[in-house]
Amino acid sequence: MREKILIVDDEKAIADLVEVYLKNDGYQVFKFYNATEALACTGKESLSLAILDVMLPDMDGFTLCQKIRANHLFPIIMLTAKVEDMDKIIGLTLGADDYITKPFNPLELMARVKTQLRRYTRYNTSGAAVQEKDEIDIRGLHISKNSHKCILNGKELGFTPLEFSILWYLCERKGNVVSSEELFEEVWGERYLDNNNTVMAHIARIREKMNEPARKPKYIKTVWGVGYTIE
Repeated sequence: MREKILIVDDEKAIADLVEVYLKNDGYQVFKFYNATEALACTGKESLSLAILDVMLPDMDGFTLCQKIRANHLFPIIMLTAKVEDMDKIIGLTLGADDYITKPFNPLELMARVKTQLRRYTRYNTSGAAVQEKDEIDIRGLHISKNSHKCILNGKELGFTPLEFSILWYLCERKGNVVSSEELFEEVWGERYLDNNNTVMAHIARIREKMNEPARKPKYIKTVWGVGYTIE
C-alpha cells in the first residue's frame, strides 16, 4: 500500500512541483491550496505525513499544524518562506517535526520526507515480534522502545515518533549530559549547525506534554552551555 502524503500550499506552482516529485517516488498525494479542505482530509484519510505552508489564505499553517497534531501523530514538515528563528521555534513547538524554508531543493525535501517516514514506520510497526526487554523506568516514568509507549505516573503520553526518539536517547544516557549537537546528529541523522534551535523547541514540547515546570523540571534538566540530562 502506497504511503499517503498531504500537501498544503496556496502557491499552486510549488504545490504542483512537490506533488510531481512525491508521485515520481511512488507516494499517493492529497493536495490542497487552503487549510480548511486539508483539515477535512486528515479526518477521512489515513495519512503518513503532511507538508504544510505557513502562509495560507484561510488559516495560518501554525494553527493548522496544531489542529492536526491534536488528533494525529504522523510527521509534519513545515515548508515556508518565513526564515526567522522564532517562526521555526513556533512551528516546532506546536508539533512540527521538521522545517524547510523557500526557496528549497526538491531533492532535499524528498530526503527529509523519507527520513521522517522511516521514523514513523518504525514507530507504528514496533512491537510484538521483538522479544528482548527494552524498557526504562525512572521515578514514575516508564518508557518502552519495543511498544513505543511512554507512561508517566500511570498516564500514557502522546509523543510523536521524533519526540519519543529524543526522550529515549536521553533516558538511555541517564546521568550523563547530552549536548544539543549530539542529540540532533543522533536523532535527526544530520549535521548540526550553529544556532540550531530545533532541539530546544522539541525539548520544550516534550516537557509541556510531561507537565514539567519550565524553571525546575523533574526529569529533563538543562545544563546551561552544555546540553540536557535526565538524572
